[in-house]
Amino acid sequence: MKFSYVSGNPALDLTGTVECRREAASDLLTCPGDLEQWVGACEELPSGVSADAAALDHARRLREALHRLAVDRVQGRAFTQADLQFVNAAATGAVPTVELADEGLLFRGDIRSALTQVARSGITLLGDRSARIKECGGTDCTRLYVDRSRGGRRTWCGMETCGNRVKAAAYRARRHSAVQD
Repeated sequence: MKFSYVSGNPALDLTGTVECRREAASDLLTCPGDLEQWVGACEELPSGVSADAAALDHARRLREALHRLAVDRVQGRAFTQADLQFVNAAATGAVPTVELADEGLLFRGDIRSALTQVARSGITLLGDRSARIKECGGTDCTRLYVDRSRGGRRTWCGMETCGNRVKAAAYRARRHSAVQD
């Protein structure tokens, strides 16, 4: 699967569907099927949704507004009114229903309710001034995540991806330095 769900919040995971925003950004939501796959794999959203071009456009616009708002929060800036209005409007729709089943929680709804839930999730996160939202410390990663570590010292989005790369690079640098001494 090409999507990663390590941000600790569906809104931030949606913003992570653009890889490396610094240079050659790569959009992972290229067609409605990609959006369907992303929503279906997100634990807090319904599976089996259908998306069309309009839903894909709405999801991309929501993603970019959420990203700008999250960066504003990280950098201590005031929110942009246009982004606030867009995200607030996106949060006004119906949300998925939740059912308890033997296998856990089941979320039911359509693509619009899923995106409404993502917008509400972003509002809840960004409205919490004590939430530690950070950008990954990996050199090729711009993913935003919620740092819930005890000491607030988490430095990368996920151990499986960026954390392993950073640690492996540091190990190689130490080994190279030791060989040259």
